[in-house]
Amino acid sequence: MKLVITRCLPDRVVAAARARFDVTYRDEPTPLAPADLRAALRDYDAILPTLGDLFRANVFADVPHPRARILANFGVGYNHIDVPAARATGLEVTNTPGAVTDATADIAMTLLLMSARRASEGERMLRAGHWSGWHPTQMMGTHVTGKTVGIIGFGRIGQAVARRCHYGFGMTVIFHNRSALVPDFPATQFPLSQALQADFVVLAVPANPATHHLINAETLAQMRPTAHLINISRGDVVDEVALIAALQSRQIAGAGLDVYEFEPRIPAALAALDNATLLPHLGTAVLEVREAMGMMAVANLIAFADGKPLLNPV
Repeated sequence: MKLVITRCLPDRVVAAARARFDVTYRDEPTPLAPADLRAALRDYDAILPTLGDLFRANVFADVPHPRARILANFGVGYNHIDVPAARATGLEVTNTPGAVTDATADIAMTLLLMSARRASEGERMLRAGHWSGWHPTQMMGTHVTGKTVGIIGFGRIGQAVARRCHYGFGMTVIFHNRSALVPDFPATQFPLSQALQADFVVLAVPANPATHHLINAETLAQMRPTAHLINISRGDVVDEVALIAALQSRQIAGAGLDVYEFEPRIPAALAALDNATLLPHLGTAVLEVREAMGMMAVANLIAFADGKPLLNPV
């Protein structure tokens, strides 16, 4: 089988793929261009894409009878792939859940603590040479221990964040989820409007039409003025214009973001805000995790090639 790997991946993953497939390796950090998306469908049996490789409906419409038969996505999120359109043209789609859980939950806690304690603002001040020394009322932040966290989306990652908050910081955990859940640790399910009343709101939902702009002017207005919003899901879950307005007016106290609506483009107005903690999509940026993700994608490809059930079908 001819396989195209669309992005630079860890060496171990590429070696594993080459051991089984005829691999074309695109060792580049940027997504596939529109022409390359279509060429991948026409010229290869299998594709290992990732975030930013926009396999939208129009791409499949242009290649209605593709040679490719599987998109083994590198990543748990697959909102860059129109899955119904892919299936309509005969492609299977897989992803890499599980491998990313702990690393992404760790980044959620990093953002939560940084936003609460104004860490990025303080570092900028220090590096700019503006720190005049310690004094009792300098850079007062928000206490985390014992506060309430509202987790929006209570899948693997949401629950991993909740465990860290409860067991690590003694926080009260409330959550909103589309289906009823009874977790094995203290956490209470609420409607979205009530979960948004937490001191810290963490977004851990998948990106799909139902969650697009889930956080908007209306839902931001339901949050407390002392609250912090943390987004580790996908950028378009948040209406970025509405969030910027809420931060500028201090309608909410702060935000910690690892993902953006139109990344890698970051609005200048967002970057200028002292109460916004911004990371460059570091959620799974750990070698062990990226290797595990890649090996899971390769395992899905091998299962497909062997005619066995896919490990992680979308």
